[in-house]
Amino acid sequence: MSTIYGLTGGVGMGKSTVARLFAKAGTPVIDSDQLAREVVAPGQPALEKVREIFGGKFIKADGQLDRERMARHIFSDADARQQLESIIHPRVNERWRSEIEKWRAAGQGGVVVIPLLFEVDAAGHFDITLCVACSGATQLDRLNKRGWSKEQIGQRIAAQLSIEGKIDCADHVLWNEGGMDSLWSQLTRLGCVEKSSP
Repeated sequence: MSTIYGLTGGVGMGKSTVARLFAKAGTPVIDSDQLAREVVAPGQPALEKVREIFGGKFIKADGQLDRERMARHIFSDADARQQLESIIHPRVNERWRSEIEKWRAAGQGGVVVIPLLFEVDAAGHFDITLCVACSGATQLDRLNKRGWSKEQIGQRIAAQLSIEGKIDCADHVLWNEGGMDSLWSQLTRLGCVEKSSP
């Protein structure tokens, strides 16, 4: 199967779960959140740019980006979030685009998980876009279990296109209320995976 999928969805709605199912099916998966961590690793130019713009207080003693402190800062300040995204997004995009080129050259498929897929206008790079969605109540329950405060949850949801907007933009929607078997069944019906158990 040589289809290249862009996978997105609301925060806490199950992107990682669907990505794991693709991986179990033997499909290569790239997670843009993981790439975002890699581009700000110690010694990377992006981390030095972060230090230059935001200050050393966001760099921990071991040289790592203080992700928790940075998250608190950017999710309460839209301008700061845009500044950070302008540092990270181009570098992340370059990495997953490079992988897609390799997949296409090899005639193979793959999945790239991008939480802000439609917000950064990346859909055109993929054959098919998939959006993982669930009810608002289920989303809140999952995010509460992460230990996030009501304010943190509200900020993160507000930082993305609404789930209704994502659904409207996506080629297909994976409804994540019924567990792994339900998701696998949906992926099978869409022809994303072969018909076998997850």
